[in-house]
Amino acid sequence: MIEIRDVSKTFTLHNQGSAVIRVMEGASLSVAAGECVALTGASGAGKSTLMRMIYGNYLAASGEILIGGVDVVRAQPREIIRLRREALGYVSQFLRVVPRVPTLDVVAEPLLAVGVDRAAAMDRARDLLTRLRIPERLWSLSPTTFSGGEQQRVNIARGFAHAYPALLLDEPTASLDAANRDTVLDLIHEAKARGAAIVGIFHDAEARDAVCDRVVDVTGFSPQAAA
Repeated sequence: MIEIRDVSKTFTLHNQGSAVIRVMEGASLSVAAGECVALTGASGAGKSTLMRMIYGNYLAASGEILIGGVDVVRAQPREIIRLRREALGYVSQFLRVVPRVPTLDVVAEPLLAVGVDRAAAMDRARDLLTRLRIPERLWSLSPTTFSGGEQQRVNIARGFAHAYPALLLDEPTASLDAANRDTVLDLIHEAKARGAAIVGIFHDAEARDAVCDRVVDVTGFSPQAAA
């Protein structure tokens, strides 16, 4: 479902004489349906860079990143938008939503975007918010007013609302209490059981061991490490 072939990435430092920094080279990775792969490596090794290239936030300098047959490296913006709406979910560490939109609508939005009946979308949103222990009295409020931990759980609920065939997880259990951490791990297991291909960054070693089938050290894709 996720196929990364010989991907490289450079950054140009325009404020330093347009110096070109090679940050990734020869990155290759295959993630099958129902498999969860953890990206590991020291800080700065390129874990987040690779995730952002998979999602299309960073453009790879070369290679292929195939998500269900769509090459993110060469896709047009409208194709990336459709891919994110239908096939590629991303649970980041930060919640970014339109202010004043109620929490229930924030979580249901990915389902409504793919044509799910509004009643069914709202039922799914209620179920996820309940499982992640967001009090019902908060559902009609904007999550922009919530605490950091509450926002993180809303972000997780939103990310798992639609059954994305491919899913990217950036520290999904960071700063969660034990009960909510276990709920997130259950959601990951459920996504795997329905066939989602998952790539994640997990600094929580116990969580990583609980849900990941393989670990890939991205240090091996770093030109600096090979030098």
